[in-house]
Amino acid sequence: MAYQTLLTEITEGILIITINREEKLNSLNKYVVSELEQAIDEFVADASIVGCIITGKGNKAFVAGADISEFQGMDVSAGKVLAKRGHDVFNKIENSPKPIIAAVNGFALGGGCELAMACHLRIASENAKFGQPEVKLGIIPGYGGTQRLVQLIGKGKALELLMTADTIDAHEAQKLGLANQVVQTVELIDACKTMIKKIASWAPIAIAKVVECVQAHFTDGIDGFNTEIEKFGECVATEDFKEGASAFIEKRKAKFAGK
Repeated sequence: MAYQTLLTEITEGILIITINREEKLNSLNKYVVSELEQAIDEFVADASIVGCIITGKGNKAFVAGADISEFQGMDVSAGKVLAKRGHDVFNKIENSPKPIIAAVNGFALGGGCELAMACHLRIASENAKFGQPEVKLGIIPGYGGTQRLVQLIGKGKALELLMTADTIDAHEAQKLGLANQVVQTVELIDACKTMIKKIASWAPIAIAKVVECVQAHFTDGIDGFNTEIEKFGECVATEDFKEGASAFIEKRKAKFAGK
């Protein structure tokens, strides 16, 4: 499908989504958010695609923030609608049953940092910068940043970054747990592909249920331990488990069918 603000490519069973607003440092606007939702919906529904990489056009920015011009003149109600829309789309990314990796190439600030955090994993180029500088504008993160940053790096450091508006480089992000890996810029997409291929070599049902269980830990009103018990029970009844157990005993590589 052709998009106005995204470039998409499928290679080796992996979907690469590139936010294509390089002249605006790939900033998010309502069209990008809407097209991201559509692309993710199609990705999840397509059984032939095993994983997804989200990145930004060029080498300067993954996503340098949101398009602030869209925020001007809003009242309380309109602000809530805007934030809820971002939450809904980023939640779809976070809850994808198949791996989505952010290839962070340059600035990941504000909404860009929030988008990267919504992905399952983050692999950063050496020139990547992360931050939530919204207080400089008199607002706060609206697409999940106050919650996901705490989940990834802990309350104290998250509060520091949120309140000071400081940015951190890729190596500091990795040290804090915000980035999973740091690689040279030219190796970024290949590193993401390697990670997805590794994940995709295992049982897809089990991978999806790992995501469900981890998400349960952070969902109000849901007991993550009970979710794990339930999902473990569902896994042992699958053909994939039978194949995995047989392959282990027979000392061969398992061939998972996703059943």
